[in-house]
Amino acid sequence: MSKGWDDRSDQWLAWARTPGFDAYWEYRDAFLNRVVPDPGRATLEIGCGEGRVARDLVARGHAVTGVDASARLIGHAADADPGSRYIVAAAEALPFSAGEFDLVVAYNSLMDVDDMLGAVAEAARVLESGGRLAACVTHPITDAGRFTSGDVDAAFVITGSYRGKRWFEERLERDGLSMSFSGWAYDLESYVVAIEAAGLVIERLIEPTPSPPRKTRWNRIPNFLMVRCLKLS
Repeated sequence: MSKGWDDRSDQWLAWARTPGFDAYWEYRDAFLNRVVPDPGRATLEIGCGEGRVARDLVARGHAVTGVDASARLIGHAADADPGSRYIVAAAEALPFSAGEFDLVVAYNSLMDVDDMLGAVAEAARVLESGGRLAACVTHPITDAGRFTSGDVDAAFVITGSYRGKRWFEERLERDGLSMSFSGWAYDLESYVVAIEAAGLVIERLIEPTPSPPRKTRWNRIPNFLMVRCLKLS
C-alpha cells in the first residue's frame, strides 16, 4: 500500500492547520452546507489527512471514521480528535463491511489515489442503500490550464489537453510555508464514468465561488467541483 503523504506530512500539517491560509477556508462552507447531508448513523472520510475536514464534520454532529494511507497524518488526526476513529488504509481497499456507513466524504482526495475508479467503487460498496457520497475535487478545467498572471482579469489558458488522466506536480510557497502537491488530474467525464460504474447517481453538483465573496479571478473560473451522489440499492 502506498504511504500517501508520509514524505510531506510535516509540510501539510503546517499548511493545513494555519487558519485562513489556503483555499479550504473559503470553500468549506459551500461543501458542508450545500453538499454534505445532515448527520446520520456513521460517516467515513477517505483521504482524511491530518483531519481538518473530519473535525469540521464532528463539529456538525457526524460520527466520523477517517482513513488515510499516511500513518503519520493519521497519527496527527487522532491526536487532534481522540473521540473519533482513524485508521491507516487505502481508499481502493477499505477495511470495512458492505453498507457500514450512510455517508462517505472525499474532500480533495480522489485526485491523490492511484485508482480513482477503484476508490469510488469502494466508497459505494461501504455505503448502505440510500447512502450518499459527498466529494470535492479540483475542478477539471482548473487542472487543465493556468492563469497567465495573478491579476483578477488575467486570461485563463489551456495549453495542453483537457482530456483523460494526467499527472501533475506543483510546489507552492507563501508566507514562509511551502507545500509540494502531486497527483492525478481528470476530465469531468472520467469522474462521471466512475460514479456511474459504482452504481451511484448524481443528485447535486456545484461549482462554488469563494466565501465570503470577494473580487477574485476564481469568480470567473471555478476552482473546485463538488458533488453529492446517492446509492439507490
